[in-house]
Amino acid sequence: MTAIRLMLHRLCGDERGATAIEYGLIVGLIAVTCIGAFSLMGGGANGMWSSISDQVTAAMAPPTTAAGG
Repeated sequence: MTAIRLMLHRLCGDERGATAIEYGLIVGLIAVTCIGAFSLMGGGANGMWSSISDQVTAAMAPPTTAAGG
């Protein structure tokens, strides 16, 4: 009976597991926040690169001549 009390007393004083769980929750929250932010910004970045691509393609196209002259 004394051994069980001694073991329970040691387990109650050990907070390493609780600290590890807290750090795990913080890391998980940061990961969820980053994923949400990246998904929100992803559409804007894709549109920006598409616009740049269209402008570069238009700039590299051969000039067209007016057919009226």
